[in-house]
Amino acid sequence: MRVPLPWLYEYCDPGLDVHAIEERLTMTGTKVEAILRQGVEHTEGFVVGRVISAEQHPDADRLKVCEVDVGARDGAHATIVCGAPNVAGGQTVAVATPGAVLPNGIELDRRKLRGIVSEGMILAEDELDLVAGAERAPGIIVLDELMLDAELAPGAPLAEVLPIATDVLELEITPNRPDCLGVYGVARELHAATGAPLSEPPWVADPGAEGALGAAEVIVECPDLCPRFTARVFEDVAIGPSPLWLRARLAAAGQRSISNVVDITNYAMLLTGQPLHAFDLDRVAGAKLVVRRAGAGERVQTLDGQTRTLDDEMVVIDDDDGPTSIAGVMGGARSEVGSDTTRVLMEVATWSGPNIHRTSWALGLRSEASSRFEKQLQPEQCMHAQAVAARLMVELCGATLLPGTIDVGGAPAEREVIRLRQARVGALLGLPIERERQAEILRALDFTARDAADGLDVGVPPLRRSDVTREVDLIEEIARIEGLEQLPATLPARRGAAGRLSHAQRVRRAAEDALVGRGLHEIVGWSFTEPSLLDRLQVPAGHPLREVVAIENPMSDGQSIMRPTLIGSLLDAARHNVARNGPDVAIFESGTVYRAGGEEGLAREHHGLGALLHGHLGARTWGGQEGAEAGFFAAKALLESLLGHLGVRFTVEREEWPFLHPGRSAAVHADAQLLGLLGELHPLVSEQWDLDRAAVFAIDLGKVAAAAPEVRAFVPFGSFPPLRQDLAVTLPDAVPAAQLTATVREAGGPELEDVRIFDLYTGEQVGEGRRSLALTLTFRAIERTLTDEDVAPRRKRIVDALAAIGGELRG
Repeated sequence: MRVPLPWLYEYCDPGLDVHAIEERLTMTGTKVEAILRQGVEHTEGFVVGRVISAEQHPDADRLKVCEVDVGARDGAHATIVCGAPNVAGGQTVAVATPGAVLPNGIELDRRKLRGIVSEGMILAEDELDLVAGAERAPGIIVLDELMLDAELAPGAPLAEVLPIATDVLELEITPNRPDCLGVYGVARELHAATGAPLSEPPWVADPGAEGALGAAEVIVECPDLCPRFTARVFEDVAIGPSPLWLRARLAAAGQRSISNVVDITNYAMLLTGQPLHAFDLDRVAGAKLVVRRAGAGERVQTLDGQTRTLDDEMVVIDDDDGPTSIAGVMGGARSEVGSDTTRVLMEVATWSGPNIHRTSWALGLRSEASSRFEKQLQPEQCMHAQAVAARLMVELCGATLLPGTIDVGGAPAEREVIRLRQARVGALLGLPIERERQAEILRALDFTARDAADGLDVGVPPLRRSDVTREVDLIEEIARIEGLEQLPATLPARRGAAGRLSHAQRVRRAAEDALVGRGLHEIVGWSFTEPSLLDRLQVPAGHPLREVVAIENPMSDGQSIMRPTLIGSLLDAARHNVARNGPDVAIFESGTVYRAGGEEGLAREHHGLGALLHGHLGARTWGGQEGAEAGFFAAKALLESLLGHLGVRFTVEREEWPFLHPGRSAAVHADAQLLGLLGELHPLVSEQWDLDRAAVFAIDLGKVAAAAPEVRAFVPFGSFPPLRQDLAVTLPDAVPAAQLTATVREAGGPELEDVRIFDLYTGEQVGEGRRSLALTLTFRAIERTLTDEDVAPRRKRIVDALAAIGGELRG
């Protein structure tokens, strides 16, 4: 919402500059998104001028050569060439002298126009950016016509006469604060935040009156969706352009000028926060409006020229000929005010916020009115807007306000009273605030406050009825105005409780820290993804990854399902880096993945951890050597380091996954529990993301936490030296290395401290279908130094165990 600063100052002027106001409002919860400028950036060079003479240009039919008094110290007049048809001698005008910078950024200088040097410009409305989106008044601004009683001296600063430079606050109004959707509501906030005086509300002086109104009739058939409907009738309305001050004010607030009646409705809405709608009463069939639920499939042509199809949960306003408006969203074309309008019915109503939000969303139609109504305005605001609009209709349109006001539903009951306890304020904020100060803050915000035995009895203002419902809400109001930055930092009361991380949380943090320690960078991807992800990952129909959770109301087609795996976001991040000349990628993500088929129709969720390696591992050394290339064994080594850090005993077994290379993929198990997958990407998948060879792993951290010990006992280092022996064995190709090392460990007994494979050989010497693996066996005893004789029986048991799986010692 845009609030022009001069308009705000009419009701509360704290004497602060725009940046100080921005800081104070933001710190009290009314966030200022930006400070804008309407009109010129700098006012220097813009002055009042008086046209002494205006003669026809000798070489141009449409130009005139004007002598203009701009208040020069030496009394000299400026020669200005002007093309406006209405320029004439004796006029008081707006002038930009050489050096002035127009709103479009052009700096004026002296320049020849058809042979005559022009020393400035006589200005029109649009050249000063005074109006927005309207048909500008023809020709230049004639100040005599705007300010009949003013004495305007040539050379006077133009900024003192016209709003040529207006600071505008762009505010973010949260949905719970519809009271701040009007300029006066923001002025009240500024009054509370600064202590500056607040003028009385602009709706206090109401030229209208209560009572019956015979010129029109209103029937409300759905009071649950329309709590209040008010209407007034104006006759002898003269439709025409709005005065310049009103058009300039609307432009600064981001509204375009249309006509005086429509501009009045927009002005009243911006001032009070309550939308209005003007009907041409002569176009309302039967002079009767009926508020009802729409029929399914009913159609209405709205003011934007579109025909909308409604459903039976929407609300329409109709007359004897059918629907004229979509209630709370947009008026209809059939009864809009036009140039021939002489009688106006001014409608101001309150609508159900959730219903207006649903209607606006279903029709794909948002308006200034719907954006306000959906935040649930209060019935009292109707008469606020009626009073402002009535005064302006009489003043600007020469209208006659008929006595009486249609008021269906009326205002609600009295203010709700909430007890605010003095002790509760101090306990919750950690800062004692005097009762008198509490009452002062609340009264500044339009609450009432009366002394009570243990605090204050506070009456909630009508416009805050939906927001302030509990004692803690009042305490929040006091805290934000007193200054949240002044509240002390205190620890919450413990009452003997001590917080700690769960085992699963500790495992998660340890896993993330381990990967960071190995040089990987963490990424954070979207929890939403596109259905085509599974096709790009080569996932066949019927695969468990196809059990996705679809989003009922997605932000876009590309984010219409919840991600079933972390691999998609890892691939997206890798492609982004590789495309920007960063081919060496080592990244991981820790986050939730989702599958359909949970209990009670909910999703099955688990916290996953995935990593991706691409390019080379490590930077080029001073000797010019690259690090190892990312591949299956690099990912396996990283996973072994991670799970070893967590104390998880695991095995890696060959298994194919649709998106992994058929000969370089595996499953990771802990006992019989599947922890995740490991392998190199399938070449077709890598091609989809414009990547080369890449390796990934993805594990379920919940299952890892279940397999990880909660407490890892310290095992003392052996004080006696180890005994190392090498062993070379040939095995069938079908026997995996993991099975080999597991067999050796089991047969070696407790003194076998470590088994490592350090060489692989295939060739004629070992025979077809077999390979040779060389092992280093490390034996160590806790109580003594081992000898070859001690190890010989253990070595024989290892050889016998290897023979059982097809192994033979090499000579």
